[in-house]
Amino acid sequence: MAIPKHVRSNFDTLVRAARAGDLALMECTAAVSGEPRYVLCAAGCTHSAFVMTPFGHLASGNPYEAYIPSPDPFNGHHLQS
Repeated sequence: MAIPKHVRSNFDTLVRAARAGDLALMECTAAVSGEPRYVLCAAGCTHSAFVMTPFGHLASGNPYEAYIPSPDPFNGHHLQS
């Protein structure tokens, strides 16, 4: 499965922000569940305000249990935490 173009574009933006030192980790509240989330953002500013562009939240719990690469490069032998 190919990574969609808009996802690749967002990733490239995230990499540029990291290289420029413009990343931030913000504590936020999930809009639907109300749970706390720790969100990775690109940080910028306009003439009068800071602008945060969210890219995703950090996985709660053990991320090795939450995600399986697709297609599975380990052929059933998953990463160990």
